[in-house]
Amino acid sequence: MEHPVRNQKGDTIETVDLSDEVFGVPMNPTLIHQTIVIYQGNKRQGTHDTKTRAQVSGGGRKPWIQKHTGRARQGSTRSPQWRHGGVVFGPHPRDYRKDIPRKMRQKALKCALSEKVRQNNLVCLDSTDQLTGKTQSMTGLLNNLGISNSTLIVTAQSQENVFRAGHNIPKVWTTPVGLLNANDVMTYQTVVMTLEAARLAEQLWASPVGHRKRRAESNPEELNLTNEVESASADTSVSTRRRNRTPASESEQASPPTPRRRRATATGATDGEDPPTPRRRRSTAATTEGDDSTPPTPRRRRSTTSEPDGE
Repeated sequence: MEHPVRNQKGDTIETVDLSDEVFGVPMNPTLIHQTIVIYQGNKRQGTHDTKTRAQVSGGGRKPWIQKHTGRARQGSTRSPQWRHGGVVFGPHPRDYRKDIPRKMRQKALKCALSEKVRQNNLVCLDSTDQLTGKTQSMTGLLNNLGISNSTLIVTAQSQENVFRAGHNIPKVWTTPVGLLNANDVMTYQTVVMTLEAARLAEQLWASPVGHRKRRAESNPEELNLTNEVESASADTSVSTRRRNRTPASESEQASPPTPRRRRATATGATDGEDPPTPRRRRSTAATTEGDDSTPPTPRRRRSTTSEPDGE
């Protein structure tokens, strides 16, 4: 898209072609709202705290007896219903920080910049060499550009003279393009961006490319070799799958399968095989040492009935 470039005196000197991938993106209100809520939450310190009834001092004695007073039963003067009592569901220290995916963050920033262009609130400046670090120089620049509302000044790199010139002016904020975010763009009504910063923004936030495309731009032969290897591996995998699905030959189909050899059973041998050797039985505890053939002497069972005396 064509956008005018103005000098520090406020005159239009030329027209530049800005990338539609950065400055011509359609508005996405849902994405803008989600990212701004996260940005504002990340700024919160999260140090707020309230005391519960266990943390408030005092209240160790029961105010009055449980019954026979005509009043409601109370256990402590630091209960939530009492004055100077604890807070039930008050805030406590917590972390509000959330992460934003890179693609979402860049898309929201491009939507915000494109919206400023559509509203004619984006001023493209040729340079900032006349800013000497004095507040008066920044005030004169804003007057020449006809800006009287909140302004965000974006430069390509961090410049101390630009920061010092706009530091004491209310509703004026300066930032390098590398630290720009959608929250800052939507907070300030007018965005003043140098031409160098606009070109750098196009390099940073144009259509995202993967690591393979970046590598191909630096070495095209490497990408061609990688594509050939991938295509060859794909053809090999296809041929392997087809070979695995190929039916067996006629000779293989005609030959019967070889029968498995049956394991010999414990009762006897099969087809001329020797019978298995029986296991030797372990001797019992009652067998005497040195004479395994002698059977153990059976124990005499004690009589359970008692004999009568004198009979």
